[in-house]
Amino acid sequence: MPQAMPPAMLQAPANAEGGASGTLLAPPRPAGRGSEFAPLLKEVKGQGLLERRTGWYARGIAVNLLALAATVTAMALTGDTWWTLLYAVPLAVFWARTAFFGHDAGHAQITRSRRAGRTIGLLHSNLLLGMSYAWWNDKHNRHHANPNHVDKDPDVGVGALVWTERQAERREGFARWLTRNQARLFFPMLLLEGIALKVYGFQDLRRQFRRERAVEGTLLLVHLAAYAGLLLTVLPPGKALVFALLHHALFGLHLGMTFAPNHKGMEMPDADDDGWGHLRRQVLTSRNVRGGPLTDWFLGGLNYQIEHHLFPNVPRPHLRLVQPLVRAHCRAVGIPYAETSLIDSYRQALRHMHAVGAPLRRGGAA
Repeated sequence: MPQAMPPAMLQAPANAEGGASGTLLAPPRPAGRGSEFAPLLKEVKGQGLLERRTGWYARGIAVNLLALAATVTAMALTGDTWWTLLYAVPLAVFWARTAFFGHDAGHAQITRSRRAGRTIGLLHSNLLLGMSYAWWNDKHNRHHANPNHVDKDPDVGVGALVWTERQAERREGFARWLTRNQARLFFPMLLLEGIALKVYGFQDLRRQFRRERAVEGTLLLVHLAAYAGLLLTVLPPGKALVFALLHHALFGLHLGMTFAPNHKGMEMPDADDDGWGHLRRQVLTSRNVRGGPLTDWFLGGLNYQIEHHLFPNVPRPHLRLVQPLVRAHCRAVGIPYAETSLIDSYRQALRHMHAVGAPLRRGGAA
């Protein structure tokens, strides 16, 4: 099972002249300087911020499981009525908390034991959500290694949406129309993401080794059987189907609203920028979202995206403590540190998607 790379394993910084394909440009790194990341890593480690918070995670997981159980119990007690559909809202919210714990397990934030981390990840992702833990880890680790890289990051590859004008100019037919309008369609398309995550997981089983495929596939099937059994026990088939669609739509929207602010519209390095070191590669491609405890809770701590990318195995409650150290260090070495409000982060992401589709709206080549 691939795990997120600890900071010590990440490439040491090298000279960078900045990128030419995004919104921020990295200032040239002065000659003769050592690693820009090493002093920051030493400071974060010295303050004990890389230490695991097993107790914090144990309490959080227990509370989330109790909230899920309470929601399911309330659904059962309410029974066959359209009012039961209201429980799709809290169930989607607590499913998102479940996804955050699965994400943290994949980054080895919860425990140093790979076996324990994988068990936690499988239970939260496959069993509770019906989303493949192996698929997510493989895709997400490649993203962390090269965030927003046009050739290496799967999150900015060609899919339903595209992220560069070069990708856009190759679109044909319906995909071309989709690209022209992708900014206004982005949030409506997120309503399909909850179902898509299940589909991706089953598709990924073909890539996995036999033993891994057996475990992952079995848990995915158990989830589907339990989920369908629950809904059909409480509701007749028609209402059960409406509940499932509403629930997955809200779940996908919530996750999309969490991940959309992180990188869209930030610097997009390509092969010419492969000399960037870890600090620049992670900071210049990421955006933080300002806010208080409610924002931290709603976004699962991923609003500290810069800190999370620099230190992927730092426990979630430590990210806010790492932030002032990172901000001060970026200021000292002359690297832009992007931070904005939640609403403005969406505005920037949508503006980037709109700009990518602009040449197609003009009817010409990019």
